[in-house]
Amino acid sequence: MENNDWLYTISPKKKIIDLNLKEIWSYRDLLFLFVKRDIITVYKQTILGPLWFFIQPLFTSVIFTLIFNNLAAIPTGEGVPPFLFNLAGITSWNYFSACLTGTSNTFKANQGIFGKVYFPRVITPLSVVFSNLLKFSIQLLVLVVFYIYYVFFTDQVVTVSPQLAIVFLPLLIVFMGLFGLGFGMILSSLTTKYRDLTFLVSFGVQLLMYGSAVMYPLSYFKEKVPEYAWLVEYNPMTTIIELFRYMTLGVGAFSITNFIYAGSISVIVFLLGLIIFNKTEKTFIDTV
Repeated sequence: MENNDWLYTISPKKKIIDLNLKEIWSYRDLLFLFVKRDIITVYKQTILGPLWFFIQPLFTSVIFTLIFNNLAAIPTGEGVPPFLFNLAGITSWNYFSACLTGTSNTFKANQGIFGKVYFPRVITPLSVVFSNLLKFSIQLLVLVVFYIYYVFFTDQVVTVSPQLAIVFLPLLIVFMGLFGLGFGMILSSLTTKYRDLTFLVSFGVQLLMYGSAVMYPLSYFKEKVPEYAWLVEYNPMTTIIELFRYMTLGVGAFSITNFIYAGSISVIVFLLGLIIFNKTEKTFIDTV
């Protein structure tokens, strides 16, 4: 039988960067099943179920508002409700952190499947990104609901409003997903040899949140701690969160330079993660 008669030919990857979109499309049904699995199993046998999609960002926003805005008196700007400010930051941060933590243990969590049957391994971390996109959409809807509440149903003077730059929001969401996916694939590849990283991921994500301007404006940090402001300013997630707040609430400023910077870093991290991931998948079964 000639080679052309086979539906698929499984061979070692030779390219440095191999997206293999055609093969991923062929396995789109499997990708859908993994997405469905990720959504259903997370809250299976829980009392509140999908309500946790709403509870987590709301409770976090309330706590941030009480601690950082009421007790620490961190300003969010005149006419900007602190709760709405925090909810916008948490909504964008949650998508990135969920993609990062969800893909950071890909090889360890799926070693049983990877060792038995062939399919494009990158489908597994991709399913995490798509399943978390649904959660992000729900939390974005929560942000819209509270925005309507503050603008139309309270006596508070609210000056926030969506900006024209919101047309770039879908692209910004892609940046969040790519950055989290790439970073997660790098960590997942490293944890096959260095198990200590597994324990550092959740701790490191919490530290990164405080350095990503989630609960404070970047301008406030630059004013109070100018000597260390560059650590936060050049953090790609800071740029993404600031852009997200500007697009949805009109808080801060929009810069094409910052937008290009965030996109470039996200693509670079994703490609680097893909290279390391593809290299690791050939030998990971011997080390996991």
